[in-house]
Amino acid sequence: MTIKGFDRKEMANLPSRLLRDGRAANARVTCVTWQGREWTVKDFSPRNWWVRTFLAPFLLGHEFKILQHLIGVEGVASDSFVIDRHAIAIEFLPGKPLGKKDPAEIDSEFLAQMEALMNRVHERGIVHLDTRGTGNWLVSPEGKPLLIDFQAALTTGWMPASWRRIIELVDMSGVYKKWKEWHPETMGAEREALFQEAQHWRRKWVFEGYFGKRKRRRARKKRSY
Repeated sequence: MTIKGFDRKEMANLPSRLLRDGRAANARVTCVTWQGREWTVKDFSPRNWWVRTFLAPFLLGHEFKILQHLIGVEGVASDSFVIDRHAIAIEFLPGKPLGKKDPAEIDSEFLAQMEALMNRVHERGIVHLDTRGTGNWLVSPEGKPLLIDFQAALTTGWMPASWRRIIELVDMSGVYKKWKEWHPETMGAEREALFQEAQHWRRKWVFEGYFGKRKRRRARKKRSY
C-alpha cells in the first residue's frame, strides 16, 4: 500500500522529538507526530554533501524496499513512506529497548516469540543481519518482541537454497545467543546445535560491523626507536 505522507515543508511544523542525533554518515532520527500517529524519521539532510548526494539515497531506498517485503509482519513496522531523497518515515513502534530490560524479566516464552518473529521475517525472504546485540530489539507495552532498523538487511529470494539456509541461521543466532545467555536450561539440544553451527559459519564471515559480525579492534603497534 502506497502512503501519501507529509513532505519536508510540512514536517518542519509538526511536533517532533529527537531520538538519536547521529553523526558522520548516520541519519538524524526523530519521532514526528502526524495525523494522530507517530513516525520514526531518518533524515540525512544535516550531513555533508557526499553523504546526502550518494549514500543517503542508497541507504534509504534500500531500507524502504526491504520494509515493503515485510508489510503485515507482526512485530515489524508495517507502514513507511519516502519524504524526499534525504529522508524516510517509518511507523514508530513504542517499546523499551531490550538492552534496558533486566534479563531476569525475559522468560523463555519471550525468547520463543523472538524466534517466531525472525522466522516470519525469513519467510518473507529477508534477513536482518544485525540482531546479535540488543539495540534493534524492543519490548512492546504488551510484552512482545519488536524488531527495528532494517538498514543492513538483505533479500534472500535470489540465493541458492544452501546459501539462504546458512545466512538465515547466522541471522537467527542473534536470538539463540541471548537464549544461551539468559535461559540455557530451556534452549534444548536442537537450538544448541543450530547455534553452534551458526558460530561455525560466523567464523568464516567476510563482513564486519553490519551483517552479524562485530568489528575487531586492531592492536596499536608500538613504535620502536
